[in-house]
Amino acid sequence: MQTKNPFLDEFAKTMEGAMGLAQAASEEAKAALRAQADRWAAELDLVRRDEFEAMRDRLTAEIAELKAALSKLTTPSD
Repeated sequence: MQTKNPFLDEFAKTMEGAMGLAQAASEEAKAALRAQADRWAAELDLVRRDEFEAMRDRLTAEIAELKAALSKLTTPSD
């Protein structure tokens, strides 16, 4: 047989609210840390991975073009 206890109901509601508040605080702390890390990275003049990959791809293509042009210049004509 189940009885309704107002004290336990209020305690459960309070704990539920506290858990929600703790989760919100956790998300806010993560966002603050992420923002701080972004500021540090900007101060150190670091590049993001996607920017690095794009530049690497462009340079690889440019090197291939330069090698092809160089091989045309160094190959003797018949």
